[in-house]
Amino acid sequence: MSKIDLNQLNDIQYEEIGNIGAGNATTALSKMLNQKMDMSVPKVELVPFNEISDIMGDEDQTVVGIMLGFEGDVYGMMMFLFDTKSAHHLVMMQDTESGIEADTQFNDMEMSALNEIGNIVSGSYLTAISKLTNLKMVSTVPEMTIDMIGALLSVPASEFGKYGDKL
Repeated sequence: MSKIDLNQLNDIQYEEIGNIGAGNATTALSKMLNQKMDMSVPKVELVPFNEISDIMGDEDQTVVGIMLGFEGDVYGMMMFLFDTKSAHHLVMMQDTESGIEADTQFNDMEMSALNEIGNIVSGSYLTAISKLTNLKMVSTVPEMTIDMIGALLSVPASEFGKYGDKL
């Protein structure tokens, strides 16, 4: 199987790759939590830097972000973001409607669990893309941060802004 040239892909091909990656990531999360997960069809597109936080939500909203880089045939970053309420639900395995505030702090064990969840989900997504495209992609150690969306998205924007104006 020959390698795919990512510069030659159209929007439908990007969406297909994203859908397969997201499906594998959802399956990994479902198995890890031993719970059925539903996934909506992901929307994959190249977006100008200045529109990213508008798509992701209010740039002042606090989220949990797990970022990992990858290298090999393709160089890039992958960031897994989720709101703090969902993060609490994942690590506490209880209904977040029952009084847990979104801004409640995470303890060390919860932080470690979130980082590992992000690592497994992101790694599953990346592995699926690598197999589909036949491109070698080796991930770096993930880094987790809790911050505002705008602050977290400034990292890939500054890193890849020298190559183009879209993420």
